[in-house]
Amino acid sequence: MKGFRYLLTAQFLSALVDNMILFVAQAIILRDSFPSWYLQLVQATFLLAYIVLSPWAGRFADRFAKRLVLVVGNGVKCLGVSLLLAGLNPAICYAVVGVGAVLYSPAKYGILPWMTSSDQQLLHANSRVEGYTILAILAGAVVGGWLADHSIVLALGSCILLYVISAGLCIGIPTNPINNDIKFRNALPEFGQDIVTVVKTSRGRFSLVGTSGFWMASAVLRLAVFSWLPIAFGIHDNTTIGMMISLSGVGLIVGAALTPRLIPVGDVTRVIGAGALMGAGLLLLPWTPGLPVALAIQTLCGSFGGMYVIPLNAMLQRVGEQTVGTGKIVAIQNFAENSLMLLGVLSYLAAAREGIAVTWIMTANGAALLFIVLLLFGQRKAFLPQR
Repeated sequence: MKGFRYLLTAQFLSALVDNMILFVAQAIILRDSFPSWYLQLVQATFLLAYIVLSPWAGRFADRFAKRLVLVVGNGVKCLGVSLLLAGLNPAICYAVVGVGAVLYSPAKYGILPWMTSSDQQLLHANSRVEGYTILAILAGAVVGGWLADHSIVLALGSCILLYVISAGLCIGIPTNPINNDIKFRNALPEFGQDIVTVVKTSRGRFSLVGTSGFWMASAVLRLAVFSWLPIAFGIHDNTTIGMMISLSGVGLIVGAALTPRLIPVGDVTRVIGAGALMGAGLLLLPWTPGLPVALAIQTLCGSFGGMYVIPLNAMLQRVGEQTVGTGKIVAIQNFAENSLMLLGVLSYLAAAREGIAVTWIMTANGAALLFIVLLLFGQRKAFLPQR
């Protein structure tokens, strides 16, 4: 796959910075004495950008060469960090980064079906992209936490530099065919029609529900850890919290590597099983009596999560290629996933402001994922061989 290494490296650097910024924002929130719940609001503005712009983002990714779209996405992200460096409100700045991310994502995943020639190769490509992304989440949590503890200015400068390097690497990605017939004028109603088209297919409906549930649970867990670790184990510094969060990333890397070996293409029963095990782990995590057990459960949750979400991503991309288009399907996926993530984050924010203990919020998060997996279990008959 010509240019795939450029894509992997560019994605790693861009995702690395995406995750560094959250720790820098947290450091700014603490430094400037924002309310304790303000980090949830910052995250919500990022997710809102995905929801609002999704109808246009997929069209943008299919209308122009995807490597150009990746460059533009990194440029907008860089602008958001620059505004943060200039002292603007973290919620506004993170929303601008979200605009860059919503442009970037459909091109990142939408180019994979064009670069691959079979479902198995597409699954392997997704595994590698997801593995690099999770490695970036791991590194971003550690590096972002460490830099935020030492120098906010240095952290933000590093973010800008890495986004620029990522944009430069995107030039090495081959130019895919573009669609000059795509217009933006009727994007909103046609986006609704595209959603209906995808949801009408059993595979599209199944994979959208599954991936959205995964990312909702992951978003809530990521924010909850900032509050839970100080209460449960007395851990307060960003560096250690970042290292703790990165354990989920370690697990996801393992899960991404094992997916092509353990989850055959089209085997939805094993996908559902992996999702159920992740949900059970999230349910148990806040009640673990000791730190070593908590670390082990967090890592296992990441592994099962990787084996759950990667096959669903590959399934949805192939649905998009056969129906509405590869860029549009990722935009629809972003809309669905970020809508549920925003719902989860806002629910967390409301619960935290009402004084509900973070352990119960985390327990509810695990139960919510198990409920979504149960919905998938009810849909599995559509994928079983007919007798």
